[in-house]
Amino acid sequence: MKIQRRGQAGTMQSSDLMVIVEPADALSIEIESTVKQQFEHLIRARIEAVLAKHGAKHLRVSVNDRGALDYAIEARLAAALQRAGGQP
Repeated sequence: MKIQRRGQAGTMQSSDLMVIVEPADALSIEIESTVKQQFEHLIRARIEAVLAKHGAKHLRVSVNDRGALDYAIEARLAAALQRAGGQP
């Protein structure tokens, strides 16, 4: 999957997250979270799994999490990828 432009999905409300994806030369994942100390490794693992599923390798992912559950992380990232014009 090649990202064509910036894509974003989500909100900054409690139990949600904001995801922004942008084209880049290599994969970069930035996570800011209210529960970063406890759950950063799980958030990162979910993001990496979604990116692998979509074949996305050359992009920058910025996540601002407010305690979202796994299904929300997956849905928001998938929506941001689609909005970024990702092509297989």
